[in-house]
Amino acid sequence: MKHLFAMGLLSLAAMAPAMAQAPTPPAPKAESPYRASVTKVNDLVHTKLDVRFDYAKRYLYGKTWITLKPHGYPTDSLRLDAKGMEIKAVAMMSGGQQQPLKYTYTDAANLRINLGKTFRPGEEYTIYIDYVSKPDELKVKGSAAITDAKGLYFINPDSAVAGKPVQVWTQGETEGSSAWFPTIDRPNQKTTQEISMTVPSKYVTLSNGRLVNSVPAGAGLRTDTWKMELPHAPYLFMMAVGDFKIYKDTWRGKEVSYYLEPKYAPFAKQIFGNTPDMLEFYSNRLGVEYPWNKYAQIVCRDYVSGAMENTTATLHGEQVQRTDRELLDREYSGESVIAHELFHQWFGDYVTAESWSNITVNETMADFGEGIYLEHRDGRDAAEAHYYRYLSRYLASPRDATKNLVRFHYDSQEDVFDLVSYQKGGAIMDMLRTYLGDEVFFASLQRYLKDNAFGTGEAHQMRLAFEAVSGQDLNWFYNQWYFDAGHPIVAIDYNWDAARKIQSVTVKQTQPGRAFQLPFVIDYYVSGKVQHQAVTMTEATQTFSMALPAKPDLVNVDANKKTLWLKTDNKPMGEFAYQYAHAPRVVDRLEAVAAAAKEQTTSAAARGVLLAAINDKFYGVRGAAIQSLKLDDKAVAKAAAAPLRKLAASEKQTAVQAQLLASLAKLKDKKDEKFFTNQLNSQSYGVQGAALRALAAVQPAQALTRAKAFENDSHSALSEAVVAVYAKSGGQAEWAYVRNNFDAARPQTQFNLAQPMADMMGRLDDPSAFAEGVKRLRDLGVKYKTYGADKMATTMLQEAAKGQASRAHATEAQQAVDKAVQELKDAK
Repeated sequence: MKHLFAMGLLSLAAMAPAMAQAPTPPAPKAESPYRASVTKVNDLVHTKLDVRFDYAKRYLYGKTWITLKPHGYPTDSLRLDAKGMEIKAVAMMSGGQQQPLKYTYTDAANLRINLGKTFRPGEEYTIYIDYVSKPDELKVKGSAAITDAKGLYFINPDSAVAGKPVQVWTQGETEGSSAWFPTIDRPNQKTTQEISMTVPSKYVTLSNGRLVNSVPAGAGLRTDTWKMELPHAPYLFMMAVGDFKIYKDTWRGKEVSYYLEPKYAPFAKQIFGNTPDMLEFYSNRLGVEYPWNKYAQIVCRDYVSGAMENTTATLHGEQVQRTDRELLDREYSGESVIAHELFHQWFGDYVTAESWSNITVNETMADFGEGIYLEHRDGRDAAEAHYYRYLSRYLASPRDATKNLVRFHYDSQEDVFDLVSYQKGGAIMDMLRTYLGDEVFFASLQRYLKDNAFGTGEAHQMRLAFEAVSGQDLNWFYNQWYFDAGHPIVAIDYNWDAARKIQSVTVKQTQPGRAFQLPFVIDYYVSGKVQHQAVTMTEATQTFSMALPAKPDLVNVDANKKTLWLKTDNKPMGEFAYQYAHAPRVVDRLEAVAAAAKEQTTSAAARGVLLAAINDKFYGVRGAAIQSLKLDDKAVAKAAAAPLRKLAASEKQTAVQAQLLASLAKLKDKKDEKFFTNQLNSQSYGVQGAALRALAAVQPAQALTRAKAFENDSHSALSEAVVAVYAKSGGQAEWAYVRNNFDAARPQTQFNLAQPMADMMGRLDDPSAFAEGVKRLRDLGVKYKTYGADKMATTMLQEAAKGQASRAHATEAQQAVDKAVQELKDAK
């Protein structure tokens, strides 16, 4: 699962570059309970479902036939997960006949069945259950990663929202499947399946496996039967029903299909068209051909996370669905979710995490899989920049430094879906790839997949596969990176002994606790030549030396740029400039840009690095350099203005175009007005939005007028820009637009809109509008308090109150804010 929303919430933390000083970790809390792997008493074998939907009541009427067998010991009982259901009948199947069984269901969560006889290990039996699923009546909570846990979702079932499609879809991870069918809802279970869905005949259906039958089922109804002939985990079961257009592609004779709302159907190939290439690349790179009989992707409304890797049928949130204009702004980060979920078809579906504690063998691998496809498609620079961005997110989150990658202690299984399981884990896997080399690394992944095919896996099983292929003992690596928390925090110092012609490098680990064992490479650049030194750090402080013919122009520690650490690199700006110009990797250049950004106001050499970097061959470096420019400094502005304008005239990458507009706006030079106005006609929404903001910096009144023309365009990049203009220059007439856009926005966009809304609140003379803003900021802070949103909301509310201080309703505004701030403090 790709939790885009969760990743967005994490931006509430300051996003520091990887070279920044380490933040202080939070105080440790009492340890969460130990979560043992679930004991297997009975094993699922086959699940047959017959379901129909009551759109008015938001009910599912279901019948299921579950075939099971005792696992290791004889048993006369069965426990099934069944959340909030009405159980109408439970019976043992015997020669096609139903024999009623005794059962209890007192907690509306565990269905406990007396089988009426003892079954031996391996002896199969089939249970029949007639039930009603009532998902909207469940009392369940989601998490920041998966915002709801009721398993089955009716979207606009009564067509109350004009223009919004009517849909039904499911979400199984982590344990939501048992909200719509009784099962053993644990990741260490595997079952084949057959699902028959009776639906309005005007709708399309999708489920796991292949469509084996589709027949009329009465007036206006149809029954579709989908069959999954290979075993997979219950949380990977899925259904989707709605008005979708299907675009069909193929790969090696297997159907590859894309289900979209009719409006977006013309863009299916542009959205998902790289999927066959991904299938080919992953099958070849892993040495295991895509194991399932089809691959479908469907886009659904109001999805509770980012995307979900249901076996053979990935479900995406609506953010993936874009028009041709919207696709102009899609970087790989927008397509990486497609690669991520597809890689799960091997790591997560074919071999599934044995427990949520071991989610790393699912999510770490899928994050890693994003990068290797990007490397295949766009080259090494693109892939390494992708990994570097992910690693920087983890390093900027001190709360995550206290968590193990393999986590046997947690409060809720939802807690393991975080920056550690995803971004940190992906960086660890990339580091191991570098250490072992590609041939051994990918042969080891093949070994892991084949040894555990259609079964489950743990981190230790992956370790054993790497050890079997490499011949190395890797306990040291897994113990420090998988079964312990944190990361190295290092300072790097240099000394040149001119008399002896020896260059020394001292690396000091300063994190609390034990020292990490760190293999890495040091490159020494002397007179245009490079000498490589492979070293392994085993102590907290260690010095490495190299005899050289002359003082090096650059000493590049961790030349492969794969070591997971937070470092302070104490080399002079001149060496960073040399690193930018001569070291081979994109991270070398990004590190140089970060170093130059700190010294640009006092160092001509630093400014030179940034000016060179705004013309870098890789757009990500250009963007980083442009964003780093401190254009409020006269020397920086004087040096950068002309190069920025020259680049703006030729730049083709829309994200960089938008960054250029934002930077030029900081100059507040009216000579750029014509350029800003012209860019309002761009086909890119991102560029249009940036141009409108830029115009507001030099001509606020004109920007306010132009913003009116964009009010009917709902694309977030543009509507956010309109809100920003209204926040600075608008009045009471524009408040309804700001409020309504906030209400209609997805959660991450609400965070983006919160500050401009607060700014506008401070300028309004309408107490009712101010109260409306207070309520929205308070509610946002309460809902996401776990992620620090309460502090953000408190600050914004207090700023809004200050803005009202000289206005007629200042006292009333302050009282409303004080009340909301107290409510934020009291919220659980």
